[in-house]
Amino acid sequence: MTSLRAFEAAARLGSMTAAADELFVTHGAISRHVHLLEDQFGVPLLVRLPRSVAPTPEGAALAGQLTEAFRLMREAVARLAPGPLTLSCSATIMMKWLIPRLSEFKRANPSVEIRLNMSHGEVDFIQDQISLAIRTSMNRPPQDVVIEPLQHEQIGPVCHPEYLARIGISSIASLARARILETATRTYAWKEWVALMNCEDIGLTPHERYEHFYLVIEAAVSQLGVALVPRYLVEKELESGQLVAPFGFIQSPYTLNLWIAPHERLRDDVRQLARWIRERME
Repeated sequence: MTSLRAFEAAARLGSMTAAADELFVTHGAISRHVHLLEDQFGVPLLVRLPRSVAPTPEGAALAGQLTEAFRLMREAVARLAPGPLTLSCSATIMMKWLIPRLSEFKRANPSVEIRLNMSHGEVDFIQDQISLAIRTSMNRPPQDVVIEPLQHEQIGPVCHPEYLARIGISSIASLARARILETATRTYAWKEWVALMNCEDIGLTPHERYEHFYLVIEAAVSQLGVALVPRYLVEKELESGQLVAPFGFIQSPYTLNLWIAPHERLRDDVRQLARWIRERME
């Protein structure tokens, strides 16, 4: 079993070093386990390249079935001994939407303990012990995940009201006078918004790029320019007057979804948290 696990990790990751790091063993141990299997089966399973490994046809067939088998084993164990209730979402959703509302959930459900996982990409519910994840439809969902739509994303440009007055933003064409801010996760967003608004492409070129939405939102609040953001992330700033949306918000092509781990969908605490998130996102 140890040799099969070592081989599966090396084939899946394309590297014996990466497999060793994942399994907390040495590179040499991975290599010995793979050699042991190759001697036992009498066929090569991996092709050794200068900086990586690649499965042979026989190795690829074995690795694919082993990956699925190990997934089923982890899922069976997780069903029998579920881990803590863990919610995964991006740093911006956590900071701008979840945490400001989380005390309300805790007051209504004092016995439910929540662990937060900050990420925004693909999810391995078993490996990472994730119960629920909030993701946009841009992300590819895992196999068999339960998907519950939360809302259609509304997106629009926002800036500080003083910046709006100083630059004189009164039409989409006038955005050419503004500093355009973008996020690294959506470098296509401004072009997409212009197309959604059915207006002439005025060649908006972003001047500054920020790694996360929460950073670009803070930049807009600090009068550094105009940011294009989903509405649900800036409700507080809009209500307080720190930001204004001169052109309102328009529905984007994306939805915000709740992913629920299939093996945990019947847990009472998972269902409680999922219901609360759905209600607050309406």
